[in-house]
Amino acid sequence: MKRLGSAVLAAVLFSAGAASAQPRYERAQNRQEDRQNKAEMRDDRYDVRELEDVLRRFDSAQARRDEGAMRDVETRLRDLMRAELAEGRQELAADRREIRHDERDRGGWDDRRDRRDDVRDARAEAASQSARSAVARELSSLVGSRRPADLHRTRTLITQLIQMGRQELRDNKQEMREDKRERHEDRREWRDDRRR
Repeated sequence: MKRLGSAVLAAVLFSAGAASAQPRYERAQNRQEDRQNKAEMRDDRYDVRELEDVLRRFDSAQARRDEGAMRDVETRLRDLMRAELAEGRQELAADRREIRHDERDRGGWDDRRDRRDDVRDARAEAASQSARSAVARELSSLVGSRRPADLHRTRTLITQLIQMGRQELRDNKQEMREDKRERHEDRREWRDDRRR
């Protein structure tokens, strides 16, 4: 009888400990995601500002027919594209790691929702990366050309990159709002579970 009582007590203590550890772990994970989201927002804002600067410099160099300035713009644009593509690969890899982590945590409704959100994010990042790669390839083919049609197309592509960057900012803000709402729901569920 004592063994049964000890086993029941151990099970109760273990489940209570696990229940209290779960929110702590998730709070730490949420703080990590917040830091990551804020860092991505800063990076995305910087990227948009840099592209806007490249566009201003492009327009100025084209208006003045300044070959040296145009080469500088093309070099800066090429550097920005390399960095952006590398950053996109890292973000996509992080999204895929998160999906694998979600697959290990097959649990309740929240886990399925988190996985669905992570899969959606990975698909969006893959599409964005594909679009950036296509723009980078086309820009690369236009470098050095001073034909009016090619200069117009280069300007259009830079503008497209700016629009893509602004869209990423909007998407990140939306993601942060969703994360905040999910954390609020989780806290309410934890409080409800504790009362039971």
